[in-house]
Amino acid sequence: MSDIAVRMERVFKKFRKGEMYNSLRDLVPALTGRMFRQRELNDRDKREFWALEDVSFEVKRGEAFGIIGPNGAGKSTMLKVLSRVMKPTRGALHVNGKVSAMIELAAGFHQDLTGRENIYLYGSIMGMSKREITSKFDDIVDFSGLAEFIDTPVKRYSSGMYARLGFAVASHVNPDVLLVDEVLSVGDALFQRKSVERMRKIIQNGATVLFVSHNLKTVADFCSHTLLLDHGHPVTIGSTPDTITQYMSLLQQHRAEDQSRPVVITKVTARDAAGPCHRFHSGQKARIDVEVLAHEPCSKLAVVLYLLDQNYYPLFATSTERLGHGNVMLNPGDTLQCTFEVQLNLGPGVYYPSANLFRYESQQWFDSWEAAETIYVCSHEDITGPVNCFPKVIRQEVHRGDLREAKSHLSDKSETPENLGSAANRGRDCP
Repeated sequence: MSDIAVRMERVFKKFRKGEMYNSLRDLVPALTGRMFRQRELNDRDKREFWALEDVSFEVKRGEAFGIIGPNGAGKSTMLKVLSRVMKPTRGALHVNGKVSAMIELAAGFHQDLTGRENIYLYGSIMGMSKREITSKFDDIVDFSGLAEFIDTPVKRYSSGMYARLGFAVASHVNPDVLLVDEVLSVGDALFQRKSVERMRKIIQNGATVLFVSHNLKTVADFCSHTLLLDHGHPVTIGSTPDTITQYMSLLQQHRAEDQSRPVVITKVTARDAAGPCHRFHSGQKARIDVEVLAHEPCSKLAVVLYLLDQNYYPLFATSTERLGHGNVMLNPGDTLQCTFEVQLNLGPGVYYPSANLFRYESQQWFDSWEAAETIYVCSHEDITGPVNCFPKVIRQEVHRGDLREAKSHLSDKSETPENLGSAANRGRDCP
């Protein structure tokens, strides 16, 4: 048996933007062509475009493979081709084994049926037999955390409950090849952690998983190799860290080609002391480089740096002017380069350094680039939330009911009451 689970061989997929006939001169030849099965329009017809062009790759059994790219790159078309919803215009697709897709969770649910009934309905749509669903029913309900509401019509469910039940069913299908698209962020933080653990178990059990996603953290966490698409073209296939780095460079290149603004942010890069970096430890210092290019004269500019969490909620902001470096004037062709150093006292997660150009005097925005860069923060402490306060337990006591001497469990590095004052003084030196 081949160790290749998925193989694409020079796959092309063509679409038409629509048929518009502005005159009888255009309409009559088109209808005549259809009547006589006229060959397809040639590649120069502007109404036709290639959503995928010459895409080739292989994925081994048991491998997690990522597919990333900007909007319009062809990721959705790739999903439809992989799931066999569409046939490629040219080329070949070979898939060894049963394919299942976790794309639109609970898309097959019936609003008037209960959660119990929808488990059987959705499981059947996903390719499970009734016997298989029955054998896994208790595990599905337990995973979803909806036992109390399982006999309630799903039209009474919240959107989170709806998605949780859909994920619970889809994650128990156990296919040979699993297609995943933006489904690991449903539910609350606890359920998201369960979802990630479940996905790891699926991979460990030997399933081949293809992540087609905008979520670079998911791709980085699970995939050893990744394909980068841009306007249907394969840009690169390689190790995931290298591919993500090239993806960020591609986004910066697209912005640099935009000549419509008088001044534009052309580059935002995160790095550590050794060079460009996307993975940091909580508490580590990071340097954020921002590069600006002027197309027209601009004065009194300040560079603003801000940080977004994975939900694009702003956590932090500062600027060159607020930090005492004044503002600058740029002439056409001038380039401004500045570097911010920040200490990442953040909890584990994905964060987006972002930048904009601002004139405080007139409250005028010149350019803004949200999620200009992506960084991942990991922590040795088991914490949740966007901030890391570097916790530790300095005292834990158990007082017995028989009034025996209380037994204290103190960590090796705990402070005693006598030196708590010195500890407080040391805290003043913390950043």
